[in-house]
Amino acid sequence: MTEPRYGAGDSGPGVASPGPESFPAFFPETSSSEASSSSPKSPFSRRTSPAAASSEGAARRPASAEDVSPESTAASAVTASQSPSPESVLLELGEPPATAVALFGERLALASRYAELLATEGVVRGLIGPREAPRLWERHLVNCGVMSEIFPLGASVIDVGSGAGLPGIVLAVARPDLVITLVEPLARRTVFLEEAVTTLGLDNVTVVRGRAEEVAGHLPGADVVTARAVAALDKLAGWCLPLAAVGGRLLAMKGSSAADEIAEHAEAISALGGGEPAIRLCGTGLIEPPTTVVEIVKERHVVPDRQRPTPARSAGKRGGRSSDGRGGSGASGAWGTSRGDGRGRTRRS
Repeated sequence: MTEPRYGAGDSGPGVASPGPESFPAFFPETSSSEASSSSPKSPFSRRTSPAAASSEGAARRPASAEDVSPESTAASAVTASQSPSPESVLLELGEPPATAVALFGERLALASRYAELLATEGVVRGLIGPREAPRLWERHLVNCGVMSEIFPLGASVIDVGSGAGLPGIVLAVARPDLVITLVEPLARRTVFLEEAVTTLGLDNVTVVRGRAEEVAGHLPGADVVTARAVAALDKLAGWCLPLAAVGGRLLAMKGSSAADEIAEHAEAISALGGGEPAIRLCGTGLIEPPTTVVEIVKERHVVPDRQRPTPARSAGKRGGRSSDGRGGSGASGAWGTSRGDGRGRTRRS
C-alpha cells in the first residue's frame, strides 16, 4: 500500500478537497418540509442533487443559449460519452480486501455500501476523483478506519471538513459506539453526507453545515476532534482545538512529514492550548505503511483571535452594528444541522 494521501482528487492531496482554509461562508440549510417537496423518496435515485445544482449551476451554466458554442457542445458530448458507467465503476471498485474484512467485521456489508456510494454518487458529484474507484478501499476506507483503534469507547467525535465523509462516516461504520458530528461548510457536500447517513441508517451521526471556526462555541466540546484535510499542523490545531473539550484530543491524519511539522509548529500549538504532540501509528500489522496520526491533548481553552468579540460600533457611524446585533451580516449560530436519526431530517438552529 502506498503512503496515505488525504485529498480525494486524482492529482494528489488537496486537489479536490483543499481543506477548511478555502471553505466559503456558511448559510443555513433548507428545512425538511422545503426539501421534501423537491427530493425523491430515495436519496440517491438521481444523478445530481437539487442543492448541488442550485449552488453550483449558476457558475457552470451559460447566461443564455446564445453563449453556447458548437465547439463547447461537441466537447460536452465527448466528455459525457467518455464517462464510465456505474456498472464499470463498481467493477473497478472490486471486492473488499482482506484488510477491510478484518477491520469492519460484521459491518463489512455497510462499509461496502458506503464504498459504492463513493464510487458512484461521490464521483458524479465531484467529491471523489474519477480514477479513485480502484483504490477506494485501501487508500480511503481502510486508511481511515484503522484510526478507530485509538478512539475511546463511546467518545463524542467531531470530523472537521468531512467532505465525502472521510474519516467521519468510516469511523461511524467501524465503531457504532461513537457519537459523530460531521462539520462541512459546502452545500453539495452536506447534501451528500445527509443522504449517505440516511441510506446507511447511521443513527450515531449528525451533519452540521458551517466552518469549524463558526460552529466553535455552538457545539459541545468533543472528546475527539479529527481532520483529514490537507493543512499545516498549526492551522489544523487552530481549527480543531477550540472544538475539543479540555482534556480532549485532536487526532490529525498526517503523512511522513508529521515529525517535521511537529518540530516546526510546536510553539504555535502550545499557544492554542495544546500539549506536546505525539505520533501514533494505526493499523500496524494490518496495513503497510500504517496510518500516521498526530495526537494533541487540549490542556486549556484558548479563544482564537478570530473568535474574540469586537467592540460594537456606535449606532451613529455608517455601517455600525446596532445594539441587538442586527446590523451584521448574519446571526451567530445560524448553521444548519441534520439530526443523526438515520432518516436525514434537517433543522435550523
